[in-house]
Amino acid sequence: MAGLKIFSGNANRPLAEDVCRCIGVPLGKALVGRFKNGETRVRIEEHVRGADVFVIQPTSSPSDHHVMELLIMSDALRRASADRITAVIPYYGYAKQEKKSAGREPITAKLVANLITTAGVDRVVALDLHAPAIQGFFDIPVDNLTAIPFLADLLVKEGIEDVVAVSPDVGGVARANDFRYRINAELAVIAKRRPKPDEAEALEMVGQVDGKCAVIVDDMISTGGTLEVAANLLHERGARAVYAYAVHPVFAGNAFELIERSFLDRVVVTNTVTVPPETRDNKIQVVNIGWLIAEAIQRIHEGRSISAMFETRRFQQELLI
Repeated sequence: MAGLKIFSGNANRPLAEDVCRCIGVPLGKALVGRFKNGETRVRIEEHVRGADVFVIQPTSSPSDHHVMELLIMSDALRRASADRITAVIPYYGYAKQEKKSAGREPITAKLVANLITTAGVDRVVALDLHAPAIQGFFDIPVDNLTAIPFLADLLVKEGIEDVVAVSPDVGGVARANDFRYRINAELAVIAKRRPKPDEAEALEMVGQVDGKCAVIVDDMISTGGTLEVAANLLHERGARAVYAYAVHPVFAGNAFELIERSFLDRVVVTNTVTVPPETRDNKIQVVNIGWLIAEAIQRIHEGRSISAMFETRRFQQELLI
């Protein structure tokens, strides 16, 4: 991996360290902190001139601060003459603000894309963007990886019978259908509406779940409201068990309480966002996705295909953390 350097902000340093272990390179030395006045402070503490640099930084909560860390690190690397800067954003914050749902609202996902490009980033690697159209917000290459095949393989290995994949809303049908295809199961779709932001209300469901193991498939778990509503409806419709498989464990507000009191039997998420060990319980399992990001970084560095990663069933490296 000559010429490859990997740096990390403070959003998810354990994930960055795991990526470096998978590749076999040390994590780059950088001071990323704050000045006494609260402003973000960055200093790159090693030579990067002519290097192929990757900055691993999910823009999770506190999103504003983590976005600024990414922007300032990118600017510092550009001014230090790095040859190419790739922002690896396992979780892309502000992704739900990708369109105007009412008058006089911003499209913040586009604004953040503009800021990242202006900071000097040459390429972006993301994981399961909430809206695939966000790729078009950038004027630089964007690789949108997916953890869905990996999560599907985890479920297959358990050998559970009579499974139905469930999309918790109409917008997630394509994702749930991909999951369904990979596990050879049926599909159910829940229609919901949001009376106000971060609140969900189930309206109806299409599909049969009576006596089956219902697996809710989603890209993220934010407040847990959608998950609770979906799990309750599936329980009412006779599902013998209700699981949830999601990529990004945002877990905002009282999400843990909602999950605990819901009819969910198990929640499986990845480590794109840090989940504090003390907040986990018997319902929540966190699986390591660092190896997938490491594979993508190596392929980009060597000029190899990213899409080829998902053309074969090679997702055999899962780790519970």
